[in-house]
Amino acid sequence: MSDKSEKNLRAKGGCLCGGIRFEIYQPLRPVVVCHCKQCRQTAGYMNGFTVCLPENLVFTREETLTWYESSEEAKRGFCNKCGSSIFWTYKSGGNMGIAPGSLDEPTGLKTAMHIFTEFAGDYYEITDGLPERPGQRHDDDILEAN
Repeated sequence: MSDKSEKNLRAKGGCLCGGIRFEIYQPLRPVVVCHCKQCRQTAGYMNGFTVCLPENLVFTREETLTWYESSEEAKRGFCNKCGSSIFWTYKSGGNMGIAPGSLDEPTGLKTAMHIFTEFAGDYYEITDGLPERPGQRHDDDILEAN
């Protein structure tokens, strides 16, 4: 359980079956939608993530959390009971990507951009007018936390 102050609690979330529940103690970055093949395979469609620092993510239930090493650089966290795909992070550390659909509403989040658009599926078009990057973005500073 968390020893962080309830007044700093910014979000709660979890998987479909409730085997994973977590709390976030920092403002969340706007959602970035990824169109890479791994994200599309993991989600079954494009995949969006907000982020927080790992030290500001507290698990209140994690019995069904399983990590899959999806590449040499990254791993993805999902529920081994209901299949909810929730987390993404570099194995070397850094921000923890969190699927916004796993957050309790209202989230207060907005989608800010699309990345890896050169790998977008042939079964949809990106038509929302948000910025698009053909590859990975390297300038996190343009996306301020809410």
